[in-house]
Amino acid sequence: MGFFDKLRGEFIDIIQWLDPSDDTLVYRFERYQNEIKNGAKLTVREGQVAVFVNEGQIADVFTPGMYSLTTQNLPILSTLKGWKFGFNSPFQAEVYFISTRNITAQRWGTKNAITLNDQRFGMIEIRAFGTYVIRVKDAPLFIKEIVGTDGNFTSDKIAEQLKSMIVTRFTNTVGKSNLPVESYAGNISDISLFVLGEIGPEFEKYGIEVTNFLIENISMPEEVKKEIFELSRLNVVDLNKLTQMKTAKAIENASLNEGGTAGAGIGMGMGIGMAGQMTNMMVNQHQQAQQPQAAAPMPPPIPAAPSFFTVLNGQQAGPFEVTALKQLAAQNQFNRDSLVWYAGLANWTPAGQLAELSGVFENVPPPIPGL
Repeated sequence: MGFFDKLRGEFIDIIQWLDPSDDTLVYRFERYQNEIKNGAKLTVREGQVAVFVNEGQIADVFTPGMYSLTTQNLPILSTLKGWKFGFNSPFQAEVYFISTRNITAQRWGTKNAITLNDQRFGMIEIRAFGTYVIRVKDAPLFIKEIVGTDGNFTSDKIAEQLKSMIVTRFTNTVGKSNLPVESYAGNISDISLFVLGEIGPEFEKYGIEVTNFLIENISMPEEVKKEIFELSRLNVVDLNKLTQMKTAKAIENASLNEGGTAGAGIGMGMGIGMAGQMTNMMVNQHQQAQQPQAAAPMPPPIPAAPSFFTVLNGQQAGPFEVTALKQLAAQNQFNRDSLVWYAGLANWTPAGQLAELSGVFENVPPPIPGL
């Protein structure tokens, strides 16, 4: 091999990255002691972006396609290198390939329990976990903010940082939702979407997009879970049948405790007699509890006076009681043509057409004719 053949072997004329992994976010093209020559071929595959970096400064960015590297498609690098009329000699530059594919099956979870104040149960602790999907949205920003000079950057290297951001936003979101703790299971999808909207802007600061976010489970202390189950059953349990079932079990236990065959018969006979009494007594108690207790007759509540909305200075105002409308009328801020509305009224209506407001204008003179 001659000298020029050896020299040509040190020049790079094909730049590409075949990604064999499913978690690599950034790969720096290996070019140890090699230089890129004029007209070298750059291949950027689907799901990739190539970024040229010159002496730590981000230069040109290439989206999927095949390129022949010249000054025409390296405008920023040409400026940094001072190439005014093209280049003939090889040059050195770092080339980073960034994967823009979705990185799936990323897991998150609360290391420590989150303390929340629930309206029914007071201060409680919950835990949560799930998965999320990310992809690099802004390759230059991602290199600048996260990667630096790392030549092989995987999703594991930022997993802890991303998980911390997610847990913080999840905690804030659950706190803002004011949902009762028993509603979490039925609203996991809605909470997931809300958290996704909260963490999205945080991730974009680093050039990352969260394309999916899922909460798989929200757990709580066993005693709280047990109480929630018991409360939920109260709405569906037939207390009459429950009473009969408990009575039958009590009779069965009583008969088993009698000694001998005769005793068993006596126990069974007594148990049957007691069953009817106990059942009737417990059913009657339940029915009495369900019936309202007789009380001294009370007068009906005084009906509340309606509150009226009106239009002042072109804007909705109110609600006002009738006395307040009288004051506005005395100040010439409210008249018979003023539009009003109250709960139960279909549309905005001039005040003079409502019988409820007839007394408002008793001491207010009508408009002066011609003015």
